[in-house]
Amino acid sequence: MASATDTVFAGSALAGGSDRSGVVTRFAPSPTGYLHIGGARTALFNWLFARHHGGTYLLRIEDTDRARSTDAAIDAIFDGLEWLGLGGDEPAVFQFARSDRHAEVAHKLLEAGHAYRCFLTQEELAAMRENAQAEKRPFRIASPWRDADAATWPTDKPYVVRIKAPRDGETVIEDLVQGPITVQNAEIDDYVILRSDGTPTYMLAVVVDDHDMGVTHVIRGDDHINNAFRQLVLIRAMHAIEGGWPDPAYAHIPLIHGADGAKLSKRHGALGVDAYRDEMGLLPEAVLNYLMRLGWGHGDEEIISTAQAIEWFDIVDVNKGASRFDLKKLLNLNGHYIREADDVRLAGLVAQRLPALVASFDAERDLALLTQAMPVLKVRAADLNELARGAMFLFTQRPLPVDEKAAGLLTDDARALLAQIAARLDAAASWTNEALEESLKAMAGDLGLGLGKLAQPLRASLTGTTTSPGIFDVLTLLGKDESLARIRDQAA
Repeated sequence: MASATDTVFAGSALAGGSDRSGVVTRFAPSPTGYLHIGGARTALFNWLFARHHGGTYLLRIEDTDRARSTDAAIDAIFDGLEWLGLGGDEPAVFQFARSDRHAEVAHKLLEAGHAYRCFLTQEELAAMRENAQAEKRPFRIASPWRDADAATWPTDKPYVVRIKAPRDGETVIEDLVQGPITVQNAEIDDYVILRSDGTPTYMLAVVVDDHDMGVTHVIRGDDHINNAFRQLVLIRAMHAIEGGWPDPAYAHIPLIHGADGAKLSKRHGALGVDAYRDEMGLLPEAVLNYLMRLGWGHGDEEIISTAQAIEWFDIVDVNKGASRFDLKKLLNLNGHYIREADDVRLAGLVAQRLPALVASFDAERDLALLTQAMPVLKVRAADLNELARGAMFLFTQRPLPVDEKAAGLLTDDARALLAQIAARLDAAASWTNEALEESLKAMAGDLGLGLGKLAQPLRASLTGTTTSPGIFDVLTLLGKDESLARIRDQAA
């Protein structure tokens, strides 16, 4: 179910193994929804590890759940990854398109005796499960068909193909994050690799795709640890059959929790990546910096550039414990990147948001002024939404709407003062910050007032609010004619 613009690698394209060398990582989301922030961190760690080692970072869309996989979700995943700069080094592989290759491997396992036909019915499986529950023991498939003679196979019954998991000994994974993990082989079940309709299961597809894509390091959430032991059964069986199926290195990273320690959910801000961009107005470099600090760091460094991260990152330095998502820290970090961002780039991003706030905004006409205002607007903003709201006064047509707090400053005395200010500014020989400041300071001195007594009603008349960039910046950005017109609209 690929988008029209994306390349689908058919089963034959990767079959037989990859000729890639060195470190190869992959990010393999299921397209059943948006790109979750936890998934974005997994993609980032895969990307960083590959870049650190001069390797290859690949994408695979695990779209075997046909009922839930959608084009919209696929597009959202690609869109989010591209925004973060985490697009794959090669066109994405679509898992469903490789079903024939997955089935081919299943039949090899079957023919070599590493898998078997299982004719257990759903009713028989349910009875086995109920017996295990009654006896208070873990349910493990103990199929009578595991070692059955082919002569006993029914000819009129459907069957699944199950892998033959080892029953003795133990399997140890030297996990690069979690350290050594041991599982008794008796705990690994004979899971299904081909369904009764001949379609491959997820567990089989993942193993075959990782092999054919040449993946050397599987970096994913620690909720997949149990899957690693089950997948190794397949890998080692295929290695025994044809060689060239090495165990990948595993690195299972802890999940992200909310600030309260509970599993991350929407109430913690666990939105799709697109929401951080579109609704919250965050910059991708801020999101990346924050995500890489969720479970990994370099000393006390908080601000880490992409180049530094590539140099410093190693998966073995990722923490074993869950990280806590703190939205306030993310917003603070975004404020830093807003202040550091190029003004032309920021103006372009803000220009996309302003039409919804100011109907009279015209990007073609007003972009130059918006760019000019960025140095004084961005120092006060934590995100693009705040930047856009802060810029509204520049493009709002007269008569300027005045909010409640600003209206409270426009008393009769203040309006009379505005009339005097307008006359004073109208006579100004130069319309620069320095000249305007000198003129108004002199006026305040003549009236025996502090400069703030002039600035407060002046700001209200010029912007319609009580917060804005410095008053002299506001005057110069609006220009003489517009500034005087706005002041006189509110003057007595």
